[in-house]
Amino acid sequence: MTTASPDTARRFRYWQWRTIAATMAGYALFYFVRKNFSMAMPGMEHDLGISKTSLGIFLTLNGLVYGLSRFVNGVFADRANARFYMAAGLALCAVANFAFGFGPGIAGWFAGGATAPGFTGALIAFFGVTWVLNGALQGTGFPPCARLLTHWIPPRELATKMSVWNTSHSIGAGLVVILCGYIMSGLGEGADHAGAWKWCFWIPAGIAFLGAIGLLAALRDTPASVGLPELPGTEVKLKKPAETTAGHRAFLREKVFCNPLIWILAAANFFVYVVRFSVLDWGPTLLKQSKGVTLEKAGWMVALFEIAGILGMLAAGWATDRWLKGRAHRTCVFCMAGAALCAIALWRLPSGAPVPALFAVLCATGFFIYGPQALIGIAAANQATKKAAATANGLTGIFGYASTTVSGLGFGFVAEHYGWDLAYITIIVLAFAGMGVFLFMWRASPHGYEKDAPANPAA
Repeated sequence: MTTASPDTARRFRYWQWRTIAATMAGYALFYFVRKNFSMAMPGMEHDLGISKTSLGIFLTLNGLVYGLSRFVNGVFADRANARFYMAAGLALCAVANFAFGFGPGIAGWFAGGATAPGFTGALIAFFGVTWVLNGALQGTGFPPCARLLTHWIPPRELATKMSVWNTSHSIGAGLVVILCGYIMSGLGEGADHAGAWKWCFWIPAGIAFLGAIGLLAALRDTPASVGLPELPGTEVKLKKPAETTAGHRAFLREKVFCNPLIWILAAANFFVYVVRFSVLDWGPTLLKQSKGVTLEKAGWMVALFEIAGILGMLAAGWATDRWLKGRAHRTCVFCMAGAALCAIALWRLPSGAPVPALFAVLCATGFFIYGPQALIGIAAANQATKKAAATANGLTGIFGYASTTVSGLGFGFVAEHYGWDLAYITIIVLAFAGMGVFLFMWRASPHGYEKDAPANPAA
């Protein structure tokens, strides 16, 4: 079906934008209960005596588990009701964050008091388990979004509209670091903001729990679930019926696991996320300790890094559809080169550099790095098609969050033992390496749908 009645087209547009808006809000709230950790770290280090290396371990374990969870949940989400999947996952993440804030009390109960010899070990173990659990639950966020968006947006519009959607994590991460910056300043005591870190978990968790209820009310699964026709132009030829387990597995092998383009995107995702998470997770600490910026200003700087990322995503998506005919991987080559140059500029700015200069460089870095961050998901969804979009994004996510071995534990260890200069140099080298990986698929087709499928959507 290549045409639709005016009423069907109107209803489709309504549900398309309602789905985009609801998933944007929901996914932003997943970041409320994930990226709150970065603002709480200085307070945890001061109040609890937890080292940078230990904090880096928490970040790494959370990221590794999240990447694996996103893959596993991607396989399930391709065949599940995305509405309930996403809402339940967000609610459980909120519960994990509530528990994390009560960590000292719970660890004290197990150890026999906060002054008991085993208290520190019990506290670190509780924090590790709880934050790893949160990472596992976070994997329920993106896969249902990938399923929803590829069912509601035709391939020829996916780069532009999904780039709009991808601003959700920048909005969420930006808002939560601002919120937690004020929490640390307003509820903490003294220059080290003593006692405030736990509220960086409790307040965002309460907001996220309310958001999970909102998702249930706003979302629906596919066009068919509201009486609308499915998108034409997204047909695929299957060796076996997709509804059968054997047919679905065969399709996943063809479009995902045996598709070299998906593996190239996955490898590139590792390098993109190293740069992104090094700034996002360590930004407040890095700016405070290597550039002499106050924690409150550092929160705003990291937020502006995210806001500039929104502009970068929108520009990259528009440029991909407008000039590169949907070849998102080509846009990523130019963006990674820009991110590497900005990382060099940030490194060379001295401690005590003017705040506007730091703002400008961080904003430029965010503008360039968030283009590839958004476009990899779009490219993977288009290459794997709507029937395997969540699985493909789950696979690329494993590599993306494996980057926390560098941006989490690696970055913390290097900063603690060798200083910030070597940490900056590592980021720069890996940014250029990411650009090189994207070049391997320069000649690739923009999508994996059948060449003879209709090009126009039903609405």
